[in-house]
Amino acid sequence: MTAALPQRPEVCVFIATSLDGFIARPDGAIDWLLERHATAPPGEDFGYAAFMAGVDALVMGRKSFDTALGFEPWPYAGTPVHVMTRQPGLAVPPARAADVRVRHEPPAALLAALAAEGVRRVYLDGGELIQAFLREDLVDRLTVTTVPVLIGQGRRLWGALPADLAWALESARHWDCGFVQATHRRLRGAAGAPPVTPR
Repeated sequence: MTAALPQRPEVCVFIATSLDGFIARPDGAIDWLLERHATAPPGEDFGYAAFMAGVDALVMGRKSFDTALGFEPWPYAGTPVHVMTRQPGLAVPPARAADVRVRHEPPAALLAALAAEGVRRVYLDGGELIQAFLREDLVDRLTVTTVPVLIGQGRRLWGALPADLAWALESARHWDCGFVQATHRRLRGAAGAPPVTPR
């Protein structure tokens, strides 16, 4: 039996995958996602703005951060961004220095630190980082939008786990452009219920 976790923020994933389970091409490119997104109705964001409105902080991996630096405008304005990396010397561009912090703590320690700062809900982004948090059973909600395209190879969202993780379906949606979105909530026994701070 896993011991109850210390008080920590709720950790939520909001991400898109190809039909064959990839979040990016081997080189990190997401052109396939942008091309398919262009087929959506004008202004459709698939619930992203509503999701972000309930987020206190964003925790992302180094590769996701490198990709996000190429976006104009900066998509996370007003949201504190914490970039987790094992590599020293990550340079944050001056234009982002006020909003971005580089972190080196392991997942549980980072969440404890964020809780101490008053963070109650975290948006977790980046395939390798999501896998790391899942391995430690530190994800509470998964919102995965499946994009109707097969890309054959790339960076996978899912990876090996030390044990099964059970989830309950909270909601499911689909759009005429073929996107399908499902949100799942982590199921834990009464003794190991997620000790998240209620909003």
